[in-house]
Amino acid sequence: MKNHEFFLKLFTVFAALSGCFSVLFGAWLAHAGQHIVEDDKLRLITAHHYQVIHTLALLVVAFAYRIKPSRVLLLSALFFIIGMLLFSGSLYLKTYTGNSSLGMLAPFGGLTLAFGWLILAFLGKEKS
Repeated sequence: MKNHEFFLKLFTVFAALSGCFSVLFGAWLAHAGQHIVEDDKLRLITAHHYQVIHTLALLVVAFAYRIKPSRVLLLSALFFIIGMLLFSGSLYLKTYTGNSSLGMLAPFGGLTLAFGWLILAFLGKEKS
């Protein structure tokens, strides 16, 4: 299997699973999550919001990568995946485990997500 096929499958499967989780978690948060303390609920809503946005962004990048594989798209997608895991993942885990030190990963995840977007600016510099 070529590298680009592996990465395309990785991006697609991650986006699909993340999308599925986002829908299920969003429904849980809207209905069963009403008992959660307000600060924790706001943290979960923020994590969920960022996950949904970046799941969609990853899906768009994966489709673009399928049409024309490039290092820029590869890096952007990897940054989106790592950023979602670090940002949203750490906020989910912090809320459910009560381990506040996990929240220290969120800023790194946020920066990673921002770099994923910034890397896309280099698409215009790639050769056709």
